[in-house]
Amino acid sequence: MELLENSLAGRLLLSLFYTLYRWYEGGLVCRFLRGLSRRWTRWFRGSALMDLLVRDGILPKAWRDSFFCGLAETVVNLPAAILHWIYRKGKPLFDHSFFAQLGFAMGAQTPSAIGWLMLGILVFPYEHWDNRYSLMGFFLVAALFVVGGMRSRSLRLDLKSVGPYALIFAGAVCLAWPVSYSSALSMRFLFFHLTAMLCVAVTVSAVERADDLKRLAGFATMGLFATSAYGVVQRIQGVEVNYSYVDPLLNEGMPGRVFSVFENPNAFAEVLVMLLPLAAALVLCSRSWWGRLAALCAAAVGAAALGMTYSRASWIGAAFAAAVFVFLWNCRLIPGFLLLGLCAVPFLPDTIFNRILTIFNLEDSSTSSRFPLYAAALEMIQARPVRGAGLGTDAVRLAIKDMNLYHGSSPFVHAHNLYLQIWLETGLIGIVSYLAAMLSGLKSAAKACKFHCPREVRLITIGAAAAVAGILVNCLADYLWNYPRVMVIFWFLFAILLSGVKLARRYAQKAETEGEVL
Repeated sequence: MELLENSLAGRLLLSLFYTLYRWYEGGLVCRFLRGLSRRWTRWFRGSALMDLLVRDGILPKAWRDSFFCGLAETVVNLPAAILHWIYRKGKPLFDHSFFAQLGFAMGAQTPSAIGWLMLGILVFPYEHWDNRYSLMGFFLVAALFVVGGMRSRSLRLDLKSVGPYALIFAGAVCLAWPVSYSSALSMRFLFFHLTAMLCVAVTVSAVERADDLKRLAGFATMGLFATSAYGVVQRIQGVEVNYSYVDPLLNEGMPGRVFSVFENPNAFAEVLVMLLPLAAALVLCSRSWWGRLAALCAAAVGAAALGMTYSRASWIGAAFAAAVFVFLWNCRLIPGFLLLGLCAVPFLPDTIFNRILTIFNLEDSSTSSRFPLYAAALEMIQARPVRGAGLGTDAVRLAIKDMNLYHGSSPFVHAHNLYLQIWLETGLIGIVSYLAAMLSGLKSAAKACKFHCPREVRLITIGAAAAVAGILVNCLADYLWNYPRVMVIFWFLFAILLSGVKLARRYAQKAETEGEVL
């Protein structure tokens, strides 16, 4: 701010801003929005939605102190406990070993290792990517965490913060492999899910301080900027129109859709929906002006790249994520946010506005082609409602083909709906536990952001919750996990949400304890 005030252009801009702000403060629009905001806030505080957000679920509330949670943590932390016993027996030897001290120091920096790994996952080009890199990376990070826990008993896998529903879903995924329509086809998909499980367990357990959480959000924002900038470069260089992604009759004049390093523009757009709220959180919580400027640049370039993907479902998901962010940050701003959104519509580029108009047009080939997919998926669910067809798109596709359930013109790849696909793959237990995990996580985040905790913890938790909410809406029209790399990014985002909730609770408990002592 001081740099801005000392420059001629800065003083002119600030003078213009203060003039417009004083005009706005005394205008009818400001009074109207403030009155609307007060009415909205009074209604919301007494609504059933508010009651739902603040009420603790029965199972998550009982889970943290339950026998099963303690047993599960004891089992998964047994290797670390054995290594700690070995360390205590040979403490002088380990304390004077350069390599042992190096391993312990690296183990304490597990959040940074996760950040670098996720940055690589985000920016590596699709044609050179192998999904085994993700599995090996998180396996090494988990091993690093266990080695760090050899000396420090605080470095233990934290299943309390992961929650019961996510663990039940992990169990349903593992069970879906042996009962699959084709267990051989399901095998490689099991490893994709194991990567995601390691990502969540290690990330949530490794984040112990607000700086750890902020560092992870920073790495994600760096990845957002890199992939988005490459997407913008693609637009400048020109992208060939792929008619399998767009109906040329209803989208005349629309340029090729950018995809950055993700091959598919829809996959790229989904990644942007998940990362943009984290960048927005860093804009608000960064303590330095250069940090805010860097996050703002990443968010701006990411928003531009999202428009260039022409992904309609992702636009809706991003808009919903923005609304959730504003709602959790300051719910009184919701009326103004909605009004601002409506006012921005006439300023959209023609190609984007015309693309929006095709969302509910059933004559659009990319829309109409999905109805046979949904019909086949629902028939498959009716045939095997409890156990599903088996883990992975390959097993589902084979089962639908053998039962002759799909009658569309284009090949059946997946159900184009995350929830249908999860039910198809993992059965009834899988879809119920997945929905419960998502809703429980969002409820916990909504409650945690009201706790007394550092600003960065609150805002990053809000950003992660908004991103999860936005991508869940996006997934009503697409299958997010068709690309395993995007699946890992999703679960990394969910791990950031759970980590933020964990830290917020910890700070709130600390403040409460200190208040009782005083």
